[in-house]
Amino acid sequence: MKNKYAMNKWLKALLFLLGAAFLTRLIPFSHWFRILDTMFHELGHAILTLIMSGRVLRIELNPDQSGVTYSILQQGWSQIIVSLAGYITASLCSIAMFFVYYKQRQAAGLIVISALALITIVLFVHSGYGLWWLLIFILLNVLIYFIGERVRNFYFLLLAFLCLEESVVSPIYLLALSIINPSQAGDATNLADITFLPAVVWSLLFVLIACICARLALQLYWKSGSRTSISK
Repeated sequence: MKNKYAMNKWLKALLFLLGAAFLTRLIPFSHWFRILDTMFHELGHAILTLIMSGRVLRIELNPDQSGVTYSILQQGWSQIIVSLAGYITASLCSIAMFFVYYKQRQAAGLIVISALALITIVLFVHSGYGLWWLLIFILLNVLIYFIGERVRNFYFLLLAFLCLEESVVSPIYLLALSIINPSQAGDATNLADITFLPAVVWSLLFVLIACICARLALQLYWKSGSRTSISK
């Protein structure tokens, strides 16, 4: 009975995520906002590089939602940790955004996201498409912040769902790529080169972590909805 209940919760989370992914893609320019997930991903690489006493040269954010962190790092376990950081950071950030929504602190959450974008500009992104995206994103956040609470809350929830979807879709795409063309599977290829495990194994790990984090994030969203209904 317990296993059946757990399966139902996983199925509910999957169906909800698929429905949200379909609906948000109907929103104009939604693909533009999905680069926020890329920013989280590359910041994960950059921050762990610095923690591992490495040096970050620059970050690039591209129009196709891809990104690259150029860094100098000693070979060994530090490279494994940094390579793992990107997808895991993006998944954890999706939980953090829904936690902020659950706590009804969307205004503070928007400030934090904007501050991260500003830090990314100051430290890592100094030219190219990524610079313009970050500047426009910060300005838009400032505008939304002062428009009003309802618009701000809806906007933050939209960003949260877009990041949640991308945090799941990206590793699934990576998994497909690691099967079709293992030498071009990004972080999974890097990990395969460092370790004895093939890229597909690392991709499966990223997918598993992303799904677990997505379920936790959706649980926070459902709790926030039930709490609103009770308060009404």
